[in-house]
Amino acid sequence: MSFAYDLFRTVLGMSVMLGVCYLFSANRKAIDWKLVGIGIAMQFVLAILILKVDGVSTVFDYVAAGFRKTLEFTGAGAEFLFGSIVVDLDSFGYIFAFQVLPTIVFFSALSAILYYLGILQKVVYGLAWLLSKAMGLSGPESLAAAANVFIGQTEAPLVVKPYLEKMTRSELLCVMVGGMATIAGSVFVSYIGFLGGTDPESQQFFARHLLTASIISAPAAIVCAKMLLPEDSEELVQMTGAHDDDPHEAKNPSSDKRLEMAADDSNNLLDAISRGTGDGLRLAINVGAMLLVFTALIYMLNVFFVGGTDLVNDLAASLGLTDSNWNAAIAASTDGRFEGFSFTYLLALIFAPVAWIIGVPAEDITIIGQLLGLKTVINEFVAYDTFRAVQASGAPLNPKSVLIAAYALCGFANFASIGIQVGGISAIAPGQRKNLTELGVIALLGGTVACLMTGAVAGLFY
Repeated sequence: MSFAYDLFRTVLGMSVMLGVCYLFSANRKAIDWKLVGIGIAMQFVLAILILKVDGVSTVFDYVAAGFRKTLEFTGAGAEFLFGSIVVDLDSFGYIFAFQVLPTIVFFSALSAILYYLGILQKVVYGLAWLLSKAMGLSGPESLAAAANVFIGQTEAPLVVKPYLEKMTRSELLCVMVGGMATIAGSVFVSYIGFLGGTDPESQQFFARHLLTASIISAPAAIVCAKMLLPEDSEELVQMTGAHDDDPHEAKNPSSDKRLEMAADDSNNLLDAISRGTGDGLRLAINVGAMLLVFTALIYMLNVFFVGGTDLVNDLAASLGLTDSNWNAAIAASTDGRFEGFSFTYLLALIFAPVAWIIGVPAEDITIIGQLLGLKTVINEFVAYDTFRAVQASGAPLNPKSVLIAAYALCGFANFASIGIQVGGISAIAPGQRKNLTELGVIALLGGTVACLMTGAVAGLFY
């Protein structure tokens, strides 16, 4: 395919995604198109710098290699605890519980160490400063958006805890969409091992691109949030007490705050490690239990759908209406990728047009559509698990499809995250609970669109 065609597909995908945000905007006339333009430009500029500019690309390769090395460090600890179960792949295969989940625990503890030492704050501050200056965001907005690149959607709001209660609905949505559109560092590292397996080159490939995806999703999330719910001058007037006859005097109550992160409240380094380990353990247990339940539910739904289709076929045949076998026809038409009219095949049909819009080659839109559907309806871990299974099965996937899928799935935008955000943020800002519940579905839409925009950008740089 020519570059011109790839550019056309990217522009088409971005235009459709922005059109969705415009369609669902709460106040289309108030959309700041300058901010939108800057945000889109930042996505492309960051992608070019990270993927194409030699000096910057080399730095990010080292960073990605550092994340990949974390898998080796975790492996040493896991081998001590679990023995040959971890290393004897010929006997046990790729064991998720003993090879991926420990990574979440270790990286959570490592993140706590970096936060306690003040290193993580400096990295977050740098990205927050860039977002604040380039896009005109308030300090808390930019800090939360930057923190979401490195830590989870429930941990990032803690960075701006003092400002949450005073945030406008637009600022709050920006925080929520940012959480939906990115992933936490702990699960980021586990995805590297998840998708890359034991091959160092494959691990490095996914480390580099997943890191890029999380970074360039930050400005996309801001664009989507500010289009869906632009800043309301009337709300600003009410919150600041400015004169109604001069709404331009109204200023966001948090906009003048400096970029200051909430301090770590650990007593010492050992306390920070203990807290990080405990948080990681809870997350790992939650991820493992969630995967067990949702994988079983998907299998159950697939059995019901395929079995129901067989019953319909048998009933129609007994009535002399038709003797066709829909399940066999679907299996044949998809080269065995789907066993019939299953739940996952239904998701593939629904999301296949979305996959095509963001640039996936036509021959792969059903399988990538399935992954997008699983990520949205269930979660990204299940989608990545299916993604890994597809790759392991040897199914012919266009390399461009693999790249776009890796980017588009890299986010927490799913229905379960609505509950996670409402519960997590309202626990530290009770006064915002009503706004959180009202904005949950809108945040999911914004996070999903942001991830898809990132996938569309990735297609251009294949």
